[in-house]
Amino acid sequence: MRKIRIYDTTLRDGAQAEDVSFSVEDKLRILSKLDEFGIHYIEGGWPGANPRDAEFFNQAKKITLRHSRLTAFGSTHRASLTAGRDPGIKELLAAKTDVVTIFGKTWDFHVREALRVSKQANLDLIYNTIAYLKKRVPEVFFDAEHFFDGYRANPEYARKTLEAAASAGADCLVLCDTNGGTMPGDIGGIVHDMARSFDIAVGIHAHNDSECAVANSLIAVEKGASHVQGTINGLGERCGNANLISVIPGLKLKMKYSCVTDAKLKKIKDVSRYVSEIANLRHFKRQPYVGDSAFAHKGGIHVSAILRHPETYEHIRPERVGNYQRVLVSDLSGKSNIVRKIRDFKLKIDPDSPRVTEVVKDLKRLENQGFQFEGAEASLELLIKKTFGLHRKFFDLIGFRVIVEKRREGEEPLSEATIMIRTPQGVEHTAADGHGPVNALDRALRKALEKFYPQLRDVSLIDYKVRVLTAGKGTDTNVRVLVESGDGRHKWGTVGVSENIIEASWQALVDSIEYKLLRG
Repeated sequence: MRKIRIYDTTLRDGAQAEDVSFSVEDKLRILSKLDEFGIHYIEGGWPGANPRDAEFFNQAKKITLRHSRLTAFGSTHRASLTAGRDPGIKELLAAKTDVVTIFGKTWDFHVREALRVSKQANLDLIYNTIAYLKKRVPEVFFDAEHFFDGYRANPEYARKTLEAAASAGADCLVLCDTNGGTMPGDIGGIVHDMARSFDIAVGIHAHNDSECAVANSLIAVEKGASHVQGTINGLGERCGNANLISVIPGLKLKMKYSCVTDAKLKKIKDVSRYVSEIANLRHFKRQPYVGDSAFAHKGGIHVSAILRHPETYEHIRPERVGNYQRVLVSDLSGKSNIVRKIRDFKLKIDPDSPRVTEVVKDLKRLENQGFQFEGAEASLELLIKKTFGLHRKFFDLIGFRVIVEKRREGEEPLSEATIMIRTPQGVEHTAADGHGPVNALDRALRKALEKFYPQLRDVSLIDYKVRVLTAGKGTDTNVRVLVESGDGRHKWGTVGVSENIIEASWQALVDSIEYKLLRG
């Protein structure tokens, strides 16, 4: 079975999508998730292009990756400088990654109009950059930008750019459909020619402007590519990139190529939803393989048939991609997912207990209100523990008040929270200010509890996200708050939902603290 290498560029190409803005912490969390999933290469960004990417690579050096190789992305050196003197090349080396991906021009139109150098000078830029890096970095990939457009316009010159990269020592020639307008038939023919022409790996990087990125990636592999680039959920500039959430099961289940293990493939839905939540985007319920509707059946002939033989209306068994069959008319789904989570959380609970059904009902009720537990599994674990009597309350709220005051134009508002809680040791009444109302409330709650539970001093609020759940109702709508917390050893997510953003935040903050206290 031919092995296909998966190269994820969510943190770089995906971050260029409209409505997406990853913080450094977001990128580090996604990096760890993709490594856990088993992605071969994770492109972290363009070192030196912006402070955020520079900080990411500094922080990423502290993370030990078990399955993936972190990759830095950059361009060929400037025409006015040598590779060794180019600041961009120096930044790539300073990132200290084992892999560097360099993009270069392969379309003579771009060489003439964008770079404004001769065609030979462009070939020299490609060769010199890769040769310089290859002496200093274990693996160097060449992203052949606009290759398919360039090949149609001037096939001889496009081929020469690949020859320059290959002769300089490139480990993989990645053919890029940068404008996303090439059809699968053309992709297949050109990839086939290039794969036969070079004795090093050939890859594919497809954009989705013609809704063909996944098809183009799959046919490229069929015709000889062994390296596929894409993003989680197809995030990317304009219409996005090839969606790895569809590409990977397509390669594994349909085409029988080796790319991830069967066990890892079962986590692909979790990966998809995790990235959506971190990106603060609604998960597409009709997304193939992993969407809520991907294996949902509603009434009539379909339901009666799939209850006897799922294959009648399902192209794969949903469990293979971490999804599950849903029968909407009779509401039979959900229990298997809770049982799996009970095992994941290592809870000593009988999976055949009737209380599992209670959890399913509670989960459906909460999800109907707007709760989502992807990226907030600490709240899900607490819900299960409460149902099974494994939870204990560490404090009760008597009341809180949050004040936001703006004293004059041009000055930052002042936020203060006052809180009264009851603990086993008595009533505690305290106050704190903060950078915004939620931060003030968080500080006040910790101030009230830390004398009784000193382990909370290790806990910090890492990330905070708010999503409006119902469009068209203005400020009169439910919001979902997702809080990410950590104690230096572990990280966990919690969630709250309310029409009042402070109340939703309170729910998430309380879950975060209770989760920590239950863990010890």
